[in-house]
Amino acid sequence: MPKEAVFSRNDHSHWVWSVRFNTFHDQLILSSSSDCKVLLTCAGSVSSEAAASDALNEERKRVLSDGLLQTFDQHEDSVYCVEWSNVDPWIFASLSYDGRVLISKVPKQYKYQIIF
Repeated sequence: MPKEAVFSRNDHSHWVWSVRFNTFHDQLILSSSSDCKVLLTCAGSVSSEAAASDALNEERKRVLSDGLLQTFDQHEDSVYCVEWSNVDPWIFASLSYDGRVLISKVPKQYKYQIIF
């Protein structure tokens, strides 16, 4: 039970409505906000991969540093929900107040940095 936040960001300019971590690659975090944006953030320093101490992880240095990776700003209204796909760990959906649903992917550059 931490007494303070283990990871904190203030990249959104308005209220945050939803935050989801990727269950397969838990360093990837999505957040949605009233600023009409979905943000893809890396939290590698607090991920399960950072906590593991086997030889493979010591050999493989974490390439992605903590912070904002990508801003998705295709919505025209507040984005109330983001969810990762249960089938593909690189796909997610976002839902805005006006009923628009967008299906997006983690950009290839970040995907390849994580898996290689």
